Amino acid sequence: MFTVVGISGSLRSGSLNSMLLRAAADLMPPDSRLQILSITEIPLYDGDVEAAGVPAAVNEAKSAVMAAGALLIVAPEYNGGMPGVAKNALDWMSRPPADKAKVYGGLPVAVTGATPGLLGTATAQAAWLPVLRNLGTEVWPERLLVPYADKSFDASGRITDEKLRTNLGHYMAGFVEWAKKRRALS
Repeated sequence: MFTVVGISGSLRSGSLNSMLLRAAADLMPPDSRLQILSITEIPLYDGDVEAAGVPAAVNEAKSAVMAAGALLIVAPEYNGGMPGVAKNALDWMSRPPADKAKVYGGLPVAVTGATPGLLGTATAQAAWLPVLRNLGTEVWPERLLVPYADKSFDASGRITDEKLRTNLGHYMAGFVEWAKKRRALS
């Protein structure tokens, strides 16, 4: 079973990005699964906290990512960039510095996001690229932009937009296939 760890870059309970992440879990191809990892317990990075010991929530997240075949980041766009909580989680998982390559080295990563706006997190997805390259990951070049997402889900968080459901299914199938090939090469 090929496991992808998925992180929502929004902590809000009614998050469109968390809805998209849960929908992705439902649309995984056969012989694969999406393990959703919560980042709500990961504190803001503080070198003093790290010096006292990496928090348990961070170590749990690192272990999940290291055991997985790939990482999916589903995050909103805030002020033209990535959300701080998601970046913070990735930063923490690179600590201490010796763990950066263990967690991220060669890791296949996909980034997508949902927004009620027109551009579907295009700017944020681009902002993730230098960060993910610096971490040593391999970024899947395909994009899934989800604009007007507030009209794409029902009150229980299920996709109501059939085009989005189809596109998300193709996106996840393509990502898993690509990630498996990348892992086979490493």
